[in-house]
Amino acid sequence: MNVKIKKLHPEASIPVYAKPGDSGFDLVALNDVIIAPGETKKIQTGLAFEIPDGFEMQIRPRSGLTFNTKLRVQLGTIDAGYRGEVGVIVDHLFDGGSLETLFGKNDEVLIHKGMKIAQGVIAPVVRVSFEEVTELSDSERGDGGFGHTGV
Repeated sequence: MNVKIKKLHPEASIPVYAKPGDSGFDLVALNDVIIAPGETKKIQTGLAFEIPDGFEMQIRPRSGLTFNTKLRVQLGTIDAGYRGEVGVIVDHLFDGGSLETLFGKNDEVLIHKGMKIAQGVIAPVVRVSFEEVTELSDSERGDGGFGHTGV
């Protein structure tokens, strides 16, 4: 599949797959961004995409960033009709104490320009029709949810 991409800034990085067989391609930060504890920031990529009809781009966290820091990339959806800049929403969780991160002991975290901040996945979209009913069929699970099988 060919996906058209437009650099909105000359220093934006065209995404690449790190390894053959990877489902996600790397999205990198266009600029340095400092995120203080408790803050949420939108990290610019400097890129716009033309996603084919019937598909979406999913924005997902990178496992290393999630495991090694208190930064949390929020899941996102880029619809086929969107042509604006793709941004990555990042939260800085904070537990009230000092924060040990990949970047050293500091409460603020610096996202460096060019840093791999998230991954994008192109996925098919299934469109459905909704039918309102008064009853749903029975199932083994029923309405059990939110920990009904144990913690």
